[in-house]
Amino acid sequence: MVLDLDGQLWQVMWFQHHKPGKGNSVVRTKIKNVLSGKIVDKTFNSDSKVDTATVDRREMQYLYHDGDGYVFMDTASFEQLSLGEDIVGDGKDFLLEEMMATVATHDGNPLFIELPTSVELEITYTEPGLQGDRSTGGTKPATLETGKEIQVPLFITQGEKVKVDTRTGDYLGRIS
Repeated sequence: MVLDLDGQLWQVMWFQHHKPGKGNSVVRTKIKNVLSGKIVDKTFNSDSKVDTATVDRREMQYLYHDGDGYVFMDTASFEQLSLGEDIVGDGKDFLLEEMMATVATHDGNPLFIELPTSVELEITYTEPGLQGDRSTGGTKPATLETGKEIQVPLFITQGEKVKVDTRTGDYLGRIS
């Protein structure tokens, strides 16, 4: 959900309804400014009114990076939209050509993109793991096909496909 607070758009990242033993109930939130990316903790009284912003979310296909922006295509109308790096954000580390993503717009202006929670990417480079150099499961750096470097277990080899969390960049598992 996107809120309109004092003319600025804020995306709700997390919320919790809290009823203390004494007094009115409140809603605690963690909200992110859509334009600046700043994350703030804010508490609302349960009786306060908050305006919600009309955000149009469309499923779009990522086509290519042209140097200036990331080009997405609406699969229904075949309309192309170029998004800047500030809008794509950390999602650029997980974008592959022909990948589907949700593009959110407000009054025709793109706000942000939402990627699937996990993607399957190939390891393009990693050092071979050495057996016996650890007491518990160790990790090593590995470069993905998008250029992003993540930490993977020692048994992962170059050329394997792995599942990666797009929110945190963590290794989730190996694809067989």
